Amino acid sequence: MSKARRVYSNAPWEKQVGYCRALRNGPHIWVTGTAPIADDGSTYAPGDPYAQTARCIALIEKALAELDASLEHVVRTRMFVTDISRWEAIGRAHAAAFKDNPPTTTMVQVAGLIDPQMMIEIEADAFVG
Repeated sequence: MSKARRVYSNAPWEKQVGYCRALRNGPHIWVTGTAPIADDGSTYAPGDPYAQTARCIALIEKALAELDASLEHVVRTRMFVTDISRWEAIGRAHAAAFKDNPPTTTMVQVAGLIDPQMMIEIEADAFVG
């Protein structure tokens, strides 16, 4: 069995909760729930579900690149949203990122995320075969 490779994002919760941004073991990559965090640690684009979704995907893409993969390797996403009525804006951002290689996906409404300004958090699984 190959040794797992991990990447970290330096999100404030990583050490408190004990997780990494992404983990690769062989051809499999799992990207943890990725929230719309700005470079300064604040919530990115409060109130804008499209921009928040695009930001989450950009952070996922960065983590994948550190593990020698890209969005084209994503086979599944899970979107946790705080207001399912905003699904169209969220879906547009997801479709824009994955237009050439759409993964399987799930979008579910949750009661809340770690910061009340966050409207979405996305997990991704990738396979580099």
